[in-house]
Amino acid sequence: MKILGLITSRSGSKGILGKNTKLLAGQPLLSYSITAAIETESISKVIVSTDSDEIANVALKWGAEVPFIRPDELALYTTPTLPVIQHALKFYRNEGKYFDAVCLLQPTNPFRPKGFIQQCIQKFITTNADSLISVLKVTHEFNPHWTFELDSSNFLTIATGETDIIPRRQELPTAYYRDGSVYITKTNMIESENKLVGGKIAFLESNPDFYCNLDTPSDWEIATNIIRRFKK
Repeated sequence: MKILGLITSRSGSKGILGKNTKLLAGQPLLSYSITAAIETESISKVIVSTDSDEIANVALKWGAEVPFIRPDELALYTTPTLPVIQHALKFYRNEGKYFDAVCLLQPTNPFRPKGFIQQCIQKFITTNADSLISVLKVTHEFNPHWTFELDSSNFLTIATGETDIIPRRQELPTAYYRDGSVYITKTNMIESENKLVGGKIAFLESNPDFYCNLDTPSDWEIATNIIRRFKK
């Protein structure tokens, strides 16, 4: 199976200025995802999709390919991820190159245990899934069976649609949320179904000790503390 390792890295970050090239423990944030992808034997090609020459130069320095500069209309603050992936696949298709699946790695989730991406790919292949996401468990307080939505009359209803709430924590089914670390999706799901996550969805549970989603300066401090903890 040919898998495209795609790292999306847009300029103009609002929460953390210049975060993709900002140094985290002495190396650019972007480099963590590039290194993890390059070390994954089942990824056929590692590229960075960016609108920035500065980011492109950093990506090249750390071993990724930058086959194009992403057009401005796909680098807006409001641009979803799916059309960015579709743009990359179309670029290669126009060159006569095809991939069976895409492994999306977001720089804002920089920490992945060594070999974790490879484990995700192996499960994706062996289960014949249409997509795979890395996940973490939802704590019981936020389990969907214990959360509520507003109905048309402004009263609360159980988010799962049930009429009776599950009374005991021990009876709650396990629930997961996507942690953003790894997404793997078959190309036909991306191109024909216009979905990044869909069809038969496999999963692999992440190590919560590595979890960090960098959106704000306080998140950057969390990332710094994670590195300090593991160095100790």
